[in-house]
This record gives sequence, structure tokens and C-alpha cells, in this order.
Amino acid sequence: MSRLHTETHLVHRIGWLRAAVLGANDGIVSTASLIVGVAASGATHSAVLVSGLAGLAAGAMSMAAGEYVSVSSQTDTENADLARERKELDTQWDMELDELTHIYTERGVDQPTARKVAEQLMAKDALGAHARDELGISELTTAKPIQAALTSAMTFSVGAALPLLVALLFPGSLLSILVSAASLIFLAALGIVGAQAGGASLWKGALRVTFWGAFAMAITAGVGALFGTVAA
Repeated sequence: MSRLHTETHLVHRIGWLRAAVLGANDGIVSTASLIVGVAASGATHSAVLVSGLAGLAAGAMSMAAGEYVSVSSQTDTENADLARERKELDTQWDMELDELTHIYTERGVDQPTARKVAEQLMAKDALGAHARDELGISELTTAKPIQAALTSAMTFSVGAALPLLVALLFPGSLLSILVSAASLIFLAALGIVGAQAGGASLWKGALRVTFWGAFAMAITAGVGALFGTVAA
């Protein structure tokens, strides 16, 4: 008697993992860059902290709004396609059956078997079959605007709080260096966690976010130092 071969896949994590990694990464990079840039301009420690707090609040709201609008647009597109497919199933059943049969034959199934599979799937859930195999819409990929918005806002806030905490604890001339170094460590850790959750290469994930984080902080520090010198 054969037994089912059970496997554990990670694709179901795509929706929240993307929003979580993006939010935390942006929180660390944008807030650390803001702190380093303001500090490089010669601002006082209190001004640096206020700018960091303002960046945290503004960034979290921006991430939430941006994710909600973006993912909502995806949802609208999916709903429009499903509505169109539902109408076609009501008025052109045979053509939709031929279309699904063709999809399966293109994937390597012989025509009689493809026809039989298409008939059985459409008899059970015609819209679901076409949504999955024709449109590429499934439960795993369906957009969730509110989930994406909340995840991004929360993870952005957590990420932004890390360099802000370093700036709070270590005022003085080494603030920029300490915030930059700590933020790179945070980014590397984030890259490793994200890669681990997604089943990808740990080193590749860490290197990718660390490189771009360092680049962003270097550019912002340069701009802060330049305008700070001009203002002086």
C-alpha cells in the first residue's frame, strides 16, 4: 500500500515575508541613514534623535499606506479578471473547457487525458480551475492589502527603532560610526533571518541587504556633511 509523500514548502510565506523583510530593511536603512546624515551636518544630539523619531513615524505610515495602495491595486486587478472569467464561464462554457484542455496539453498531458481532467476540474470548481491554471491566481498568491500594510508598518517600526536606540545610548563624536556599524550588523542579521525563512542562501541574503544599506548610509552621510559645511 503506497503512502503519500509529505513535503514542507515555503512558498506560502511569500506574502507576509516580502512585506516583513521590506519593512524592517527600510526601517533600518532609512532611519540609520537619516541619523547619520543629520549627525554629519553637525546637528545637536537632540536634533538627531528628533529627526530619527520623525523618520520612524513618517516611514511607518508611508510604508503602511504604500503597501495598502499597491496590494489593493493588485487585488482590484485579480477581482476584475475573476469577474471576467466568471462571465465567460456563464456564456462560453465549451470554449472555456477547450481553453483549459489546451493549457494541460501544452504542459505535456496527452489530449484525451487533458480533456478528462479539465472536465472533472470544471465540474467541481470551474472558476477555481481557471483562476489557478489560466490566470495564475491561487490562495497562496492572492493579495492581502491589510495584512501587507500592518506587517510593513510594524516591521518598519521595529527596524527603525534599532539604530535610534543606538543613537540614544551612545551620544558624542562616535555616534555616526556606531550607528552605521550597528545598523550593518542589524541588516546582516535581517538578511540571514529572511533567507532562513524563505529557504534561500544565508550569505547571499546577508550580503545583499548589507551592501545596499552601507551604500545608502554613505551617500546620506556625504550629503549631510556637504550641506552642513555649506550652512556653516
